[in-house]
Amino acid sequence: MCGRYAVTTDPAKLAAEIDAVNEVPPPEPPADLDANKDKQLTLDGASASDTKDSRPPFVNYNVAPTTTIMTVVSRHSHEHPDDDPTRRIRAMRWGLVPSWAKEIGKGSLFNARAESVGEKASFRGSVKSKRCLIPMDGWYEWKKVDVPGASKPTKVPYFMHPHDGTRLFMAGLWSVWRPKDADRDTPPLLSTTILTTDSVGPLRDIHDRMPLIMPVEDWDAWLTPDAAAPAELFNAPALALAEAITIKEVSPLVNRVSNNGPELLVPVD
Repeated sequence: MCGRYAVTTDPAKLAAEIDAVNEVPPPEPPADLDANKDKQLTLDGASASDTKDSRPPFVNYNVAPTTTIMTVVSRHSHEHPDDDPTRRIRAMRWGLVPSWAKEIGKGSLFNARAESVGEKASFRGSVKSKRCLIPMDGWYEWKKVDVPGASKPTKVPYFMHPHDGTRLFMAGLWSVWRPKDADRDTPPLLSTTILTTDSVGPLRDIHDRMPLIMPVEDWDAWLTPDAAAPAELFNAPALALAEAITIKEVSPLVNRVSNNGPELLVPVD
């Protein structure tokens, strides 16, 4: 599965890297902004219901469900619908809200099983034309470890990231939701989910599920809004992709979403 991850770039930089249009609005400085102007803004990873900070994400070492996150989509222009679709960076709530839902809910749909996602009513519409990518530096997973004298296994956190320090892009789906009584001027809620698949290679030692990594050569086929995605793109990633992932044990500080800093990525000796 994928219930926590880290991302250390901002939407504008990401848009430049992948030739996309940045549609994420700039953040509004908090009222109590510290006098140190060089201090980088971060989100604390708390859920949307626990914080009034609605700034789009920048650097976040402990991204949790219901947080606003960056996504990559491909859409046609409203002004020129006949033009080719364009990659766009959009901010979305992590935890998909189906368009037909009566209310937002608690964000339990932050993951979806790739092998059966087309069979689920919550995701069926998104599979057809609302597929996206979720950029991240890496993701966290917890391995159950037996500890002598303990009555039950201990969950040890690990961080998985590419050997070469490049960015990962995970397959996702997204949706557009509006309250039933909303007027036309009410902006819709965009929300997303990350697809998961059976773990591959050495990643199986940590957990039996992993997020579905989407290699760059498959981005166009995955993102296009004009055709169904090839069935093979829902398969588990190639072994070579899994073997290019570094697996490192990290501090249990990551267990609390309120902890958010580079120390979360420091490997445990």
